[in-house]
Amino acid sequence: MSDVLGIGITHYPSFLPRVSAPGSLRRILQDPGLPERYRKPEGWPERMREEWGDDEGLKFAEQHRRAVVGAMRETRAALDAFKPDFVVIWGDDQYENFREDVMPAFCVLAYDTVDIQPWLKSERPNAWGEAKDTTFRIRGHRAGAKYLASKLIEQNFDVAYAYKPLHESLSHAFTNSVLFLDWDRRGLDLPIVPFSVNCYGRRVIAAQGYIESLASPIPEQNLDPPSPSPARCFDLGAACARSLMSSPWRVALVASASWSHAFLTRKNSFLYPDTAADRTLFDALKAGDYATWRSVTLDQIEASGQHEMLNWFCLVGAMAELGRKPDRAEFFESNIMNSNKVITTFLP
Repeated sequence: MSDVLGIGITHYPSFLPRVSAPGSLRRILQDPGLPERYRKPEGWPERMREEWGDDEGLKFAEQHRRAVVGAMRETRAALDAFKPDFVVIWGDDQYENFREDVMPAFCVLAYDTVDIQPWLKSERPNAWGEAKDTTFRIRGHRAGAKYLASKLIEQNFDVAYAYKPLHESLSHAFTNSVLFLDWDRRGLDLPIVPFSVNCYGRRVIAAQGYIESLASPIPEQNLDPPSPSPARCFDLGAACARSLMSSPWRVALVASASWSHAFLTRKNSFLYPDTAADRTLFDALKAGDYATWRSVTLDQIEASGQHEMLNWFCLVGAMAELGRKPDRAEFFESNIMNSNKVITTFLP
């Protein structure tokens, strides 16, 4: 019998190394365009100074990771209990698989299998002590992926699809999601259908999906076309829920992204995230106030560094369609670790 489980997680890269640390912050502190008042902790917001402490944030970084991983363990337990036939993950692509040759707004990756070697290019030991050549094989679910793409097209969502990778096997949004959902390395033998969303829009090629220099901002004429709007992502998620509830499968829908990113929040000089904007949407999420979510504009998202939350708009649209509020939702605030994280579960 068909059914849907909703899950929201993070794929934050700085949880991967053996020693977690505020990498993006250290990079922005070297930007010659950073206002002088921000070059030392004395000029930072109070909570950010507290996180930095007397060890440049190392203690807080580990506490932050431990708390988020603990919540993701509970999410994994819900996934195991649900026993899905396959898992759809909405994730972004930061100039990884999609580049100048094609940049789809949405793309269903209908792979049979894909092998990933997440540590091959890593210069630091990882949190699991795994060898550089460690390989993970991820099973896809082509039938489910083709069904979903077909149903979306029938509902006037002209999504792209792919049967094989273009440049990278998978973007880190998907690989990290699989690694995090199997943090304790018990194995995650579930078919995965990655669903790519162009969250970085105007800066996905222009800034190659990462930090833009404050000293040398990208000229307006060099920016790329925009992302799909939050409302479009919301409506696509709703269409996914409708399609899957009439399918023969049990499916877990996963949004993978941290919330506001410091390195995307220009109004804060790329130093810390827009926590107030995140809290507004988190409160609305807990209350099931989905009208607030659907009313958010792309300009608001970009101003608050919430680009990757377009993945979450897909999930929230799906849960709104199903009339569900989160059974569990936790907010993990951080200034020095680039982004706030939210972990949530919507049970059937």
